[in-house]
Amino acid sequence: MRKLVFAGMLAVMAWPLAGHAQQAETLADIRQEMTVLYVEIQKLKRELSTSGAPGGVAQGGSSLERIDAIEAELQRLTSKTEELEFRINQVVTDGTNRIGDLEFRLCELESDCDIGKLGDTPTLGGVELPSAPAAPAPGPQAPGSEGPQLAVGEQADFDAARAALDAGEYQNAADLFARFAETYPGGPMTAEAHLRRGEALARMGEDTQAARAYLEAFSSDQDGAFAPQALYSLGEKLGELGQTQEACVTLAEVGVRFPQAEAVQQAEQARARIGCQ
Repeated sequence: MRKLVFAGMLAVMAWPLAGHAQQAETLADIRQEMTVLYVEIQKLKRELSTSGAPGGVAQGGSSLERIDAIEAELQRLTSKTEELEFRINQVVTDGTNRIGDLEFRLCELESDCDIGKLGDTPTLGGVELPSAPAAPAPGPQAPGSEGPQLAVGEQADFDAARAALDAGEYQNAADLFARFAETYPGGPMTAEAHLRRGEALARMGEDTQAARAYLEAFSSDQDGAFAPQALYSLGEKLGELGQTQEACVTLAEVGVRFPQAEAVQQAEQARARIGCQ
C-alpha cells in the first residue's frame, strides 16, 4: 500500500513537470510506463474504496478524488504521447525521403557514383519505425570515467554551472543548470544537474522550485548514483513545506530503495525531526 501511495504521490508532484519528459526514453517506453501506472492507480482505488475504517468514507472520497484527477491526467498524457509519436514518425519519414533524394542528386553529380548501388536510405535517426530512436553518436567521455559518453561541450557547460554554484552565484547557477538539463536531456550528468539546481534554488529560499528540481533529479534516473540524495532532498524539502505525510513516505523510500546509501542515515534523521511514525 505504501509503495502505491508513493507512486501516486510522485505522479501528482510531477504534473507541473510533464512537459519536460525525458528524451532518453522512447515514446513507446513512456506509453508502457503510463499503462503500468494506470494499473497501479486502479489497484489503489480498489483499496481505498473497500476501506471500512471509521471515517473512511470521507477520507476515502477525498483520496479517490485525487486519484481520479491523476487518472484523468494520465489519460491526457497518454493521448498526447500518441499524438507526438505520430507527428515524430511523420517527420522521420519525410526527413528520410528528403535525405534519399539528396543522396540521389549528389550521386548524379559525381562521375564515379553508381546510382544502382545506392540502396535504401537509412531511416532518419538510425532505426526503423516505430522503434526507439538511436542513441547519440559517441562523444568525449567525462574525465576519469569509463561510463556513458558525453556530448561535445557537455562537461564544460556542467563545470561552468558548478563553478557558479561554488562561487555562491545561486541564481546564475540555477539558470545554467536548467539550461544544461534542456540542452542535454537524458545525458549521464542530467540527474546531477537537476540536483545541483535544487541546491541553488534552496539557497535562495525557493523551496517549492527546489523540491521540483529534486523530483526531476530522482525521476530522470531512479537507479543512478544521485537518486538516493535526490530522494532524500525531496523528502526533506517536502517536510519544510509542511507536506508532512508526503515527506515521511518519501524519506522512508530512501532506505527501502537504497539500503546501502549514505543518504539513508540523513533520511532517518530527517524523519525524526519531522516526527514521522
